[in-house]
Amino acid sequence: MVTGGVDRSGRERVVPALLWLIERLARRHEAHVFALHYYPEPCTYPLLGATVHDVGRVDGPPGLRRLRLRARLAAALETAGPFDVLHAYSGMPAGVVGTQVARRAGVPIVVTFDSGEFVALDDIDYGLQRRWIDRRAIARTMRDATRVTVGTQFMAELAARHGRPPDVVPIGVDPNAFPPARRPPGPPWRLLRVGSLNRVKDYPMLLHAMARIVREIPEVHLDVVGEDTLDGGVQSLTRTLDLESHVTFHGVQPTDRLATFYAAAHVHVTSSRHEAAGVVVLEAACSGLPTVGTRVGYVADWSADRAVAVAVGDSATLADAVVQLIRDPARREHIASAARAWALGHDAEWTATRFEAIYRELAGA
Repeated sequence: MVTGGVDRSGRERVVPALLWLIERLARRHEAHVFALHYYPEPCTYPLLGATVHDVGRVDGPPGLRRLRLRARLAAALETAGPFDVLHAYSGMPAGVVGTQVARRAGVPIVVTFDSGEFVALDDIDYGLQRRWIDRRAIARTMRDATRVTVGTQFMAELAARHGRPPDVVPIGVDPNAFPPARRPPGPPWRLLRVGSLNRVKDYPMLLHAMARIVREIPEVHLDVVGEDTLDGGVQSLTRTLDLESHVTFHGVQPTDRLATFYAAAHVHVTSSRHEAAGVVVLEAACSGLPTVGTRVGYVADWSADRAVAVAVGDSATLADAVVQLIRDPARREHIASAARAWALGHDAEWTATRFEAIYRELAGA
């Protein structure tokens, strides 16, 4: 059960890591995917060997919306079932609605928390710990889930503070999609940021860091790949900081185009205020690209051997860390090699196998 990310095209508006997991599970099992907030009207279609059931968008006040969504999901599960095990990806809405349906049906359910379920960033209206109704829903989901998983140790520590230590199961990527690349030596130096232009990704922090980097190393350029949800605000700040000649915005790119961006870069940079994991760090690692970023998600887990971590919001330290890594090719190579080894050892096939073991345990019980 997912919010979305499983568009019938298999290419546009998708979550690649989810698709890789679904594809591998469908090779060995009868797999059904229930999308809870994507297409306007209910529909069913095949995708990567699985069957996708979109229950249709449900809008309205949170409480009423969840009731209606629960009814639609229950009906869809009854029609397509019976099932041995259910798996909700993300706490809201899949986990909240899915645990209620699973409990009534007597089916075990795994809930993977992979977003902002355990944080509250009030100044940017982010996180499911900001409102009492969401806090209560997440707490109930934690209690009712048969098994709880997260993708990183960073997220596991947040979950444990809310009363339940989870299993850590990284959602791996397909290494074949991001082959290792031979990068031309700099200068010029290319930095890469892959991620939607939204407030939690903290692009102002990144751009202020970039201004400092340019003062130290003028022959540097930042490529930004991601959907703009801020109506040009990030581009406006780029002009204000006089960085137009040093930053290029490429918009949304399909997964099969991302490999060229990773291959052309020397350093991958992240600036998020929160990441439950950060799949782009795995993608960069597979291509042999080292990451410098804020201490969240994989970057927090990997510091300091597989990534360089700095404090959230600290643009000066981020800039200094990038400059130091550019000037130290041996360290760049060491970090990139260690990160790639980890990503290959925890790829999409590893993830599917790990979840299969959990499914078997729950179905057998």
